[in-house]
Amino acid sequence: MHPILLSLLLGLTAAAANVFGGTIIVQKNWDRSYLRYFVALGAGFMLATATMEIIPESLALRGHSAAFLILVGYLIVHFFEHTVTPHFHFGEETHADEFIAAHKGFSVLLGLVIHSLFDGIAIASGFIVSNWLGWIIFLSIFLHKIPEGFTIASVMLASGRSKKLAWGASALLGGATFIGVLTMAIFKQQVGLGLPISGGVTIYVAASDLMPEVNREPGGKMAMVVLLGVAVFFLLDRLVR
Repeated sequence: MHPILLSLLLGLTAAAANVFGGTIIVQKNWDRSYLRYFVALGAGFMLATATMEIIPESLALRGHSAAFLILVGYLIVHFFEHTVTPHFHFGEETHADEFIAAHKGFSVLLGLVIHSLFDGIAIASGFIVSNWLGWIIFLSIFLHKIPEGFTIASVMLASGRSKKLAWGASALLGGATFIGVLTMAIFKQQVGLGLPISGGVTIYVAASDLMPEVNREPGGKMAMVVLLGVAVFFLLDRLVR
């Protein structure tokens, strides 16, 4: 299958995971306990993918300037997620008092839309470079897509929005992911920009969004799941490549 077509199909798969996450929070009878394992596994896998694959490939494409673009990607998401938005975390939002102002839920949505857009750019950029890189980036992103959809739906409910709007917010994240894939597919000659910037976004999501959620869990079980995520990356690297 052509790499661009494959990246579009996997972009739709990642988008569907966002919607599935939103469905979990809207349908109260669904079990949510397993989501923390997705967060921890995704944190380890994403960190390994960013440091062992995305950064070296970015440096090969852009040279020393790739380091600056990685930093730009990190700061873009930091600005939108934790500067122009109220505090939020990956999980069910229980602090409704922090979202009394109706606009705060939408500001969190804006931050996660930007983040999701770069998720899509990362998937397509990976496949433009190689099938291996595309698949490994897709897997790292897919692992946090369900918790991401769950998070935005939870935040929207905490800010007083309806279940329908909460679910729609998770669908919007999925749409932003697919738009990111489509954008990179159209401007594939700009992969030297897309890969390092989305690499910085990947590092931010893993280290600044997901790892704090792991650290909130008591005991060492979740930390071991993070290490498992790293181990899975190296196992795939050895077996597949």
